[in-house]
Amino acid sequence: MSLSDRKRRLIWHGVLLVLLGLFTGVLIPLFTNSRMGLSAHLAGVQNGMLMILLGLVWLDVKLAQRLATATFWLLLYSMYAISGSLFLAAAWGTSRSTPIAGIGHSGAEWQELVVSLAIGSGSVAILIAVVLVLYGLGSRTRRESL
Repeated sequence: MSLSDRKRRLIWHGVLLVLLGLFTGVLIPLFTNSRMGLSAHLAGVQNGMLMILLGLVWLDVKLAQRLATATFWLLLYSMYAISGSLFLAAAWGTSRSTPIAGIGHSGAEWQELVVSLAIGSGSVAILIAVVLVLYGLGSRTRRESL
């Protein structure tokens, strides 16, 4: 996949995440935990905007091919994992991973585990991806090693 293809895909997925976040906002009154529904709505819109911004600067990120590929997939995974897990937390009423917004709610053990794993892995993935983007933006030329 070329750099311009990745740029376009990041922007496309960003717009899709904004749309999903907007739809989540419509569902807020229907969630088991409407406060978490608001969090899921805002996270979807914010994650989408971040993805759009990262897509817009993608051609300026100078990373080796393998690192660029890993960064691209980490970005996609993290945004959907975080947004999706917050949506599930709102629908199921889980609270272990989100104690402030989830106060007074509790999901089944397996639901808590699913949400915790998705939020945790998505959070680690976005941290790694953003560090790599920052590293790539600080480079003057594309690195060919790795």
